[in-house]
Formats: sequence, C-alpha cells, structure tokens
Amino acid sequence: MTQDYPIYGRIDGPIVMIGFGSIGKGTWPLIERHFEYDADRFVVVEPDKSHHNFLRQHKLNFIDVALTAENYREVLGGLFPDGKGFCVNLSVDTSSLDIMKFCRELGVLYIDTVVEPWAGYYFDTEDNAARTNYALRQKVRDEKAANPGGTTAVSCCGANPGMVSWFVKEALLTLARDTGREAEAPADREGWAKLMQSLGVKGVHIAERDTQARRTPRPRGVFVNTWSVEGFIAEGFQPAELGWGTHETWFPENAHRQETGCKSAIWLERPGAITRVHTWCPTPGPQFGFLVTHNEAVSISDYYTVGAGHDPEFRPTCHYAYHPADDAVLSLHEMFGSGQQQQKHHILTEDEIVEGIDELGVLLFGHEKNALWYGSRLSNEETRDLAPYQNATGLQVTSAVLAGMVWALENPQAGIVETDEMDHARCLEVQRPYLGPVEAHYTDWTPLKDRWEHFPEDIDESDPWLFRNVLAS
Repeated sequence: MTQDYPIYGRIDGPIVMIGFGSIGKGTWPLIERHFEYDADRFVVVEPDKSHHNFLRQHKLNFIDVALTAENYREVLGGLFPDGKGFCVNLSVDTSSLDIMKFCRELGVLYIDTVVEPWAGYYFDTEDNAARTNYALRQKVRDEKAANPGGTTAVSCCGANPGMVSWFVKEALLTLARDTGREAEAPADREGWAKLMQSLGVKGVHIAERDTQARRTPRPRGVFVNTWSVEGFIAEGFQPAELGWGTHETWFPENAHRQETGCKSAIWLERPGAITRVHTWCPTPGPQFGFLVTHNEAVSISDYYTVGAGHDPEFRPTCHYAYHPADDAVLSLHEMFGSGQQQQKHHILTEDEIVEGIDELGVLLFGHEKNALWYGSRLSNEETRDLAPYQNATGLQVTSAVLAGMVWALENPQAGIVETDEMDHARCLEVQRPYLGPVEAHYTDWTPLKDRWEHFPEDIDESDPWLFRNVLAS
C-alpha cells in the first residue's frame, strides 16, 4: 500500500538543485513527495560524475557544469527563463550570497544550508578573521539590510544551522512551562530574547553525538563521515568560533573580537576541528565535542541579544559542541596529524550502517533547572523506514530543507531570512515526522563535574557554565 504524504503546495516554474551529494540525493525524494511540480522542469547542476549514474537511472535532468563566479549568471539565467521557480542550493564551492542575490533579481525562491563562498576561499584566504562564519554571515546580513523585502531567500536552513534554531524556541517554551512561567510563544525577536533572559539561560550548546557505525573498520588514508566530507573539512579548518555571552568573565588569550556588524561572536586562533569542549547529550552523558564553527553559533547569540555591541544588557554564549561518528574522529586525527587531507572520501550509506543514532539537539544551560537538552534522536534504522537514499544525519538535514521550502512557498515575499526569524512551529510541524524521537532531557551535569582531580586545571568555580570551564585544556 502506497503511503499518502501531505502536499504542501505547487512550485510553478523550474526547480533547480545545485549539487547532488548526500544531501541533494536525500532531498529530491522529499520534494517529490510533498510538492506538486513539473517533473520535466526539475534540473540538477552537478559536475561530479560519480553522481551521474544515479541521476540517469532515475531519469532526472542534469547538467554537467561547475558553477563559478564567471558563469553562474549565464547558467542559472538559462535555467530560470520565466523569472519564477525555486533554487535549492546544496553545493560546496559556490557563493551562496551571489546566487541568492541573482535569484532574488529573477524573482526565484531560494534556499541553502550554509553561507558558502566560491572555491578556494577557505584555504586561500590568509586573514583568519575573514574566514570566519561571522564574516560570511555578515555579508548576507548587510545585503538584507540594503535590500529588505522582496523574493524570499532562506539562508542556512539545514539541521544545524537551521533546525536547531527551531529547537531553541521549543526548548525555551518547555523550560517556561516546567518552571511555572508564561509559555505562550512571543510574537517577535525582542520577545524571544526577553524570554531567554528572564528564564536565566546563560548559553546554548548545539550538542550532538553521532554513534552511527558500520562493521568494517575505517581504512587508513580515507576520510569517512556521515555527511559531506568536503563540507566538514572546510568548516573544521576554519577558526573555532562562538557567540560570546554577557555572563562570561574571562577572555581567552588566543581569542579575537569582531569589530563590525552585530558583534555577537568571537573567534579563536585555532582550527575548530581540534578545539575540544565539555558538553552533554542524553545517550553518552558528559562528552567531549569539537568547537567547529557554524552559522547558528553567531545567529542564535545575535537573535537573543538584548541591547547591542560588545557590551549588551544580555546575550547568550552559543557554540557547536560536536562529537561526530567514530570513523570521522579517527579521520580527523589522521588528517591533522599528517598535515595532509586524505585523497579518498567516503560517506557512510544507510545500507552499510549497522547501528547508532544521530543525537542532535540544543543544551540550554545556566537556568534554575541547570541544563535542558532538547532535540532529535534519530536512528539509521528508523531513517530507512522514513525516507530513501540517506542516513540519519542526512535526514535531519533534508527534512529541514523541506520545511524551509514549505515556509518560503507560503511566505514568498519575506526577503532574506535566517531560520531564527521563521515560524518555528510551522517548520517543525513539517519536519517532525522525519526526526524520530524528539525529546527534552534535564540534567544536573555541569562542566565542573567528573573532572580528573590528578591534573589541576585553570577553572573558575564561581560559575560552572563559564566558557573557561567548558573549554577543554
């Protein structure tokens, strides 16, 4: 019996998907399930020939071309001849901002999962401040300020950044209910910021543990991951970066402030993929995570700021605290230890994974109930029953892309938006069927618990949730 899936609307004009890696491959069947559209006007832009057989087997239109700063207007202009349609940008090495601006010129809806620069930017740019996600995001925010309104372009709408911003709002409402406060969703950004402040939340970890594993051990010389290897390497080589909260009393020696824009974040003179932090997830409990830079670390701290500049009335600390799959951890160790990227990349498929989940949520800390983790605990086994061509990590991303597309279709003249600015309840309504168990867990753990007493550390016991205590020595 064929399952009936809700149809969220009709997309008139072409749907152009840029990139058909693991996320594109998983997003396509969700588009097919949940939208009415002309299948012969669905086109994939994909220069990687390893994906072409799949595209041919499923009779999907595609063009074998890499978008560049020199050709993107000509290529995309030819694919959107009528000034309508939807551009779904799931690629690497393409400028999200340039493509977003062009789509808005044409009147074409747009969505991406990251603020991506043109090829070479991450590794050829010598100025570390310019390589931060803060700098990349600020250019998009500047464009939003310069050209408000107009055709909707959804920026950074994957699992994280993306879904986790919706989880923050749900976690705040949960915390409000559980502490006997008003639990009605605020109507605007100011209201959400005031709610977080009133609840005593000092900060947010995007706390993730990926336990997906296969039977065969990772071969040496191969970078194994559960999602884009290129994307993970690029962000892992960017400086560690975090939203900087008003409760912090210590400033790291290797840290730098941003001098322009919202000033919500700082960055460290150190790659994120070898910068460890103490964090907590429901399955492992206390764990190490990598402080990998992500857009949401900046946008969440910015969105929940009361006041402005370096010294606002209130701002939460926010950063990613990521424990990837064990094979990915070993791959990182090999890469950073050798000083060379592996030549072979492999993404674990849903068919080879034999155990594990991707436990991705937000850990709100410092309030009267100490810490609350709220998130998705999706297994690969359940993923196989929910949607094809992806593992649990992929489905958390692709279902957020689906939700963002639905919201854009329902709000076609919203201008440039981040997920923090969208209707989180509507987006989660669309996404939740694909997330497995979505749960809230309180914990009495703090970064000062379970430390090794044999080796004294430079900590501050006056407040367990200071970044000084979170950062692993």
